[in-house]
Amino acid sequence: MTAHGAATPATERPHGAQHTAAAFAAVYGAAPTGTWAAPGRVNLIGEHTDYNDGFVMPLALPHTTLAAASARTDGVLRLHSGGADGGIVELRVDELRPAPQAGWAAYPAGVVWAMREAGLPVGGADLHYDSTVPTGAGLSSSAALEVVTALALNDLYALGQEPQRLAQLAQRAENAFVGVPCGIMDQTAAACCTDGHALFLDSRDLTRRQIPFDLAGEGLRLLVVDTRVKHELGDGAYAERRAGCERGARALGVRALRDVPYAHLPGALARLADDPVTRPLVRHIVTENHRVEEVVALLDSGRTRAIGPLLTAGHASLRDDFKISCRELDLAVDTANAAGALGARMTGGGFGGSAIVLVEEAGAPAVGAAVTQAFAAAGHAAPRIFGAVPSAGAHRVE
Repeated sequence: MTAHGAATPATERPHGAQHTAAAFAAVYGAAPTGTWAAPGRVNLIGEHTDYNDGFVMPLALPHTTLAAASARTDGVLRLHSGGADGGIVELRVDELRPAPQAGWAAYPAGVVWAMREAGLPVGGADLHYDSTVPTGAGLSSSAALEVVTALALNDLYALGQEPQRLAQLAQRAENAFVGVPCGIMDQTAAACCTDGHALFLDSRDLTRRQIPFDLAGEGLRLLVVDTRVKHELGDGAYAERRAGCERGARALGVRALRDVPYAHLPGALARLADDPVTRPLVRHIVTENHRVEEVVALLDSGRTRAIGPLLTAGHASLRDDFKISCRELDLAVDTANAAGALGARMTGGGFGGSAIVLVEEAGAPAVGAAVTQAFAAAGHAAPRIFGAVPSAGAHRVE
């Protein structure tokens, strides 16, 4: 599910704290108390492992969702988006109830609901949003919207919640209020990433390590290829994969697939020989966790170029075992690698969205041109290609 229904593409709309504050004033008739930002993300490696208690490695993008906000004393929640059709959505905080598939406003409304369910004294608020996070591109526009709302309310009501706790509340909003059974990665990335780093996250105990990821300093670049194929995580396919993973964990007698050691994978797969649906899901999760650990070791040893084949192996696993790729994503990955990329894979929930491509800086233009030409030759819409620069997590904009 996408977080904003945009009449104008997000990256083409005016953006910036001053613009967002001015838009708030135009909508609500007064200046906001403040403006906050939360980023989209790409996941370097570790796909669909977070809801299996596994390892992930996202990095925040410079593309953000901005929220200008003020508290209210009458229990009314008013929401307005510069990228959504329609006017102000007005709700009462004491009447909020889970509303699966209820449109973009369900995401911030769900955050208010989750905070109140957790016993936090959140009242009404006026909020206006602007975003440059592409929607439907697998770059987590929904988590950016949730986390920026949580941070704004945390400050407006002086709740004192730490970033990881805000991420957990945002995840609960998406799980229980919106109805998407996502893991914790996207919200943690939006809340906790730091500039110039990739975030190594253990999804079970939520321990985090910021790993330096200075691609420019090494003559490298990470490209994002937005295929412009929209995915809808709420359509059941995501939930089916999660249910299959949980079924596999039960069959293997473990709490989660995280608990199947890579060295024991052949034996685990043998036990699932009679379940052709669950078996490949288990194989992907166990091998993907191992790939994350391999990438961490390579980055720690300064061998950034060597992670490329692991990215490509991750794509093959998502394509063949998890079966969540699509022809546009496969074309982007195959073409980029053929044009000289060090490695490439789809990123995000799947069924469309974006691919990431690790390239030498000097080769980036040629790789981008090759992918664009391949899309044109196949009759696909032109992809949007841009560099992923590791950026800061959610923060108040002064």
